[in-house]
Amino acid sequence: MSISAIQLMRPLAAAVFSVALLGAASSEVRAAGPELADTMTWSSYDVGSAGYAEASAMADAFGKKFGTRIRIQPSGSAIGRLQPLLSGRATVGFLATETFFAAEGTHDFSTRQWGPQNLRALAGRPSSMGVFTAKDAGIETLADLKGKRFAFVAGNPSVNVKCIAFLAFAGLTQDDVEAVVFPTYGSAMSSLARGEADASCTTSTPSHVYELAESPRGVRWLDMDPDDTEGWKKVSEVAPFFAPFRETIGAGLSEDNPVNIMAYRYPVLAVKADMDADTAYNMLKAVDETYPLYKSATAAMVRWDLEKSGIPAIDVPFHEGAIRYLKEKGIWNDEYQAWNDARTKRLDALLEAWPKAVAEGEGKSDEEFAEIWERYRQQALSSL
Repeated sequence: MSISAIQLMRPLAAAVFSVALLGAASSEVRAAGPELADTMTWSSYDVGSAGYAEASAMADAFGKKFGTRIRIQPSGSAIGRLQPLLSGRATVGFLATETFFAAEGTHDFSTRQWGPQNLRALAGRPSSMGVFTAKDAGIETLADLKGKRFAFVAGNPSVNVKCIAFLAFAGLTQDDVEAVVFPTYGSAMSSLARGEADASCTTSTPSHVYELAESPRGVRWLDMDPDDTEGWKKVSEVAPFFAPFRETIGAGLSEDNPVNIMAYRYPVLAVKADMDADTAYNMLKAVDETYPLYKSATAAMVRWDLEKSGIPAIDVPFHEGAIRYLKEKGIWNDEYQAWNDARTKRLDALLEAWPKAVAEGEGKSDEEFAEIWERYRQQALSSL
């Protein structure tokens, strides 16, 4: 072999040796951590959303700590986020309230092509939600909403079902308020500052609410007593994924001026119920072990601490593999297990009712089938 050939081979050999060392180092890291697939796909909300930002931060942390390569598949629709998960193309979905709708077989998932989906949660970051009003509207409690103008969003069940749950806390329904429907979320939230509505529900930090706080009308958040057992029972009948939450961050809020409102989970780390228990266990363990790497990526990601994100209430039951890890961490308790058992029983009842509705709806129109399914759904829920 010529000297020039030897010289050419040296950098190649060095490169091969470097790759070998990298592979060995990666193997050492992998052996020390949870067993994960080399590559994964996660689904999430669109680029620019909180869900996408948080999925990206976690994916980056997985790569740094475990060498796992993760592709984020964003979608602007609930079905677009669920489809990859249900088809097996995605391992985990970073989802919002469509997790609950899919499990319940409602809204987009009430058609005979869908129906209730057997989903489980690994964890979910608490995201607060409250009813805000204009200070000059004379509304100081949720009960005071009766007869007042309440802003809803056209074609947005994810927001509207939450608002209806707030009304239920006070023993009210949508018929007890003057429902004002706006074409977009933004127009509904800004309607109070324009004097076109008196109250609505949202998270505590949208710019529209800050604008109301700075407007002549001012802003007030309506308090929900966390010890009002009857009120929370009514909430659970509408949306069992809500839990009491003390919020200090948002328009008009601070450590000195908090409000007791509700928290739902967004994003929810959703998986299929038939995911192997060890896989679910290792996924949640990886989420926990990479927490120091991503917790500062956004202002909200500190709430991925499993003491907050690994407990009920949440949109669907926790996966058995996740529960195993939460028990090891000393987080899971008998109260949480009782909640999970009840939530699983509810989901199982809907899954059992679905094929009966499909059979009865054979040959019927979509409108007729929707009525048939809702009847079976209500029967299933009333049997619990």
